[in-house]
Amino acid sequence: MFKYMNNMASYEDAIKDFSWDLVEKELGYRDGNVINIAEYCTDRNCRMGKGGKKALIWQSEDGKVKTYTFNELRMLSNSVSLYLKSLGINPGDRISMFLDKVPELFIGFLGILKLGAVAVPLDSSFGSESLFTRLNDAKTRVIITQKKHLPKVRSILKDMDFLEHIIVVDEHHAENLKEREFMCNIETCEPINECHVYPSKAYTPSVMLYTAGTSGKPKGVQHVHYSIISQYISAKFVLDLKEDDVVWCTVSPDGVTGSSSGIIGPWANGNTICVLNAPFTPDNWYSFIEKHKVSVWYTVPTFIRSLMKEGEEKENKYNLSSLRVLASIGEPLNPEEVEWSEKVFGTAFHDTFLQTETGSVMIGNYPCMKIKPGSMGKPFPGMEIVILDPKTNTPVKNRCVVGKIGIRPGWPSMFRGYLNQEEAYKRKFDNGWYICNDRASIDEDGYFWFVGRDDDVINTSGYLLGPGEIEAAIQRHPAVAESAAIGKPDEMNMEVVKAFIVLKKGFTPSKKIELEIMEFIRKKISALAMPKEIEFIGKLPKTRSGKIIRRVLRALEWQEEIDPESDSETGK
Repeated sequence: MFKYMNNMASYEDAIKDFSWDLVEKELGYRDGNVINIAEYCTDRNCRMGKGGKKALIWQSEDGKVKTYTFNELRMLSNSVSLYLKSLGINPGDRISMFLDKVPELFIGFLGILKLGAVAVPLDSSFGSESLFTRLNDAKTRVIITQKKHLPKVRSILKDMDFLEHIIVVDEHHAENLKEREFMCNIETCEPINECHVYPSKAYTPSVMLYTAGTSGKPKGVQHVHYSIISQYISAKFVLDLKEDDVVWCTVSPDGVTGSSSGIIGPWANGNTICVLNAPFTPDNWYSFIEKHKVSVWYTVPTFIRSLMKEGEEKENKYNLSSLRVLASIGEPLNPEEVEWSEKVFGTAFHDTFLQTETGSVMIGNYPCMKIKPGSMGKPFPGMEIVILDPKTNTPVKNRCVVGKIGIRPGWPSMFRGYLNQEEAYKRKFDNGWYICNDRASIDEDGYFWFVGRDDDVINTSGYLLGPGEIEAAIQRHPAVAESAAIGKPDEMNMEVVKAFIVLKKGFTPSKKIELEIMEFIRKKISALAMPKEIEFIGKLPKTRSGKIIRRVLRALEWQEEIDPESDSETGK
């Protein structure tokens, strides 16, 4: 197939020559055409002669490997789509996937989109309360899950009249199932050659991803099928994808990187992706890279730092020569990690920046470009990105001034709303800019440098946690009167959760209560949200109107200057 846009050989040329129209032309799309992400990722690849090419290589914890070609993906996703249709599911209905990184997650993702329904991937480590919050917000009609996660779903079923069907992908015996539960085992599904793919248009809803909310309510970020235009070209440019590349994105598909750069982008380019459904250990990861000859590796700094700690003896045990492009996401990449990777792998990790709302990479260090270790890199071609004055939301004129990152709206993968939170969506735009909750500066060469978040969201290992949701769960513990959660600096994970707690009368601070609360949160939300430290205090800092001010606690914890206009009491 003729390529209108080759891989990025020169950043300057790419900026000069870039056009979204050319990307659309390369994908064969014209304004007003039908555009369905799943059809582009399967049927289109088959029409291009790639039906027999490996699309998915999956490996389990015990080393079992399964492979699927693009034609097998096409037919199996047809099967899923038609099965959902037989249950009465309609285009626009939201279907949640509460699965580990098993093949059914990826095949189900495509099948949902082929039906015209909205795919809602969820973190399989969620506790019952976090799961309910998202299912209830989305008014999910169907959840696709595994036997191991059924107890969590069953525990909240009585409160979910809207949830009509629970599809269990690894159950073989109907007598083990209860109310609303059905079997749909991909291994025993009959592959279906023909399936009517829903004729979605550019702004038809496609994928909804939940991000953290500071108020306690996570936000459902709504994306559309037109997002594939950005995701296709960003994967091609950021990851320098070539025909024979094997792509491993270690980020779960419940996040924007895992869905856009881990599934849609590579498959839209006709590349093979590989998935490891096993806990992180250096041996697990290095042996996986060696076995499947991974050439493009996209991961997060937490794991990079863990690998660094192992020393060179560990890397020398494995043949990692297949690695060609390394990229990082989720939190700032330190210069030490960049320099280490260049020494060990012969190529450096390239830092990138995006948000759940942006749908694809906005700022990056591209393989053709000189890296400044510690920098986020430069804006993606076709994007207008500036630093805004935090008070006026207007672009700052001078370089090296810290402000909010602002992006000119209109790129294809831009989110189209927050579910049930229209006002929150409107607040993300001002003066003609999409306002990021991240602060940065631009140096004299046009490189962006991350400074920090502009809100209370906690970034731990690249996962964003809403303090409001954590606090709401903590306060359900019978001993807790009030609480506030912040991010505490951590060398390995960037931040971990620290909770400040005011106990009810009659309760005394103790190690026993502290451990009880930690375990309480682990079960209610997730292990990541569990406070790694709890500090019992007499009162929390509040405004005169009674609102808890987390920034005061954060400033004290991070040893930063406290805003004199915070209108609060310290509580310390």
